[in-house]
Order: sequence, then C-alpha cells, then structure tokens
Amino acid sequence: MSQYKFTINGNEYNVEINSINGDSAVVTVNGIQYSVESGVAACSSAAAAISQAPAPQPAPVQAAQPVAPAPTPAPAPASGSGKPVPAPLPGVIVEISVKVGDAVKQGQKVAVLEAMKMENDIEAAMGGTVTAIHVNKGDSVLEGAPIVTIA
Repeated sequence: MSQYKFTINGNEYNVEINSINGDSAVVTVNGIQYSVESGVAACSSAAAAISQAPAPQPAPVQAAQPVAPAPTPAPAPASGSGKPVPAPLPGVIVEISVKVGDAVKQGQKVAVLEAMKMENDIEAAMGGTVTAIHVNKGDSVLEGAPIVTIA
C-alpha cells in the first residue's frame, strides 16, 4: 500500500493506494474508499519514472465512485432545509453532539473537530432544529465543509 499527500488549491489530501488491478484501483482519500479507473495501472511503474519526468501531465479525470457506503451514513439534507454550520478549519470529527430533530440554541456545541492536535467545539450559529448531519465520527473534513444543517 502506497501513501501520498497532495495539496490541491490549498487543500490537503491524504491518499492511500490500496490495490491496483489492470486499469482500476482501490484508493482511500481522507479516509473514504473509492474505486477509480483509467490510467491507474501505470501507477506502480510510474513511481520510478516520476523522478525522471520533467513535469507531470494531467490525466483525464473520471468521477470516483465509493466502493462501499459509510458504516453509518449521515442523512442527506433536503434542498433549502436550513443553514449549514461549516467547519472553521480542516480536521477530523471526534464527536457529534446532536441528532437530526434536536432543538439547538445559538452557541450550543453541535460537534467537536480535532485540528493540529487540539479539540475545537463547533457551535450552532443560530437557534433552531437540526435537519441534517453531514459527517460521521472519524471523518476528515476540509475548511468550510458543512457539519450539520439547522433550520
């Protein structure tokens, strides 16, 4: 298994190549497993050639499909069903303090995000009812990613 760190447009991605079989591979990106196709078979032989290549050329991008659903999928929000509470910085969700349907007050803790070895309380920006939870415990999130939605 090979591990890589990529920074794309200022966002960091941790990528693990789990297996390669022909033109398809199973990879894990920030803790989420995907099956990807098209040109991935060259990864094992390309590793040796990377240091000799003058500049990488972008490969055609295909949408990655998750291999399996998350163990406890978060409910999908209905469109226009409230205001999302975003992650203030990239990190890992270590606690979800609310459930869908819970009433919350402005400033109430809805989740805990670990970033740079510190735990940060994520608080509701407004009072209301939790209409959706977009993350699971252990998920890696980027800055601005929705944690919960409150209506």
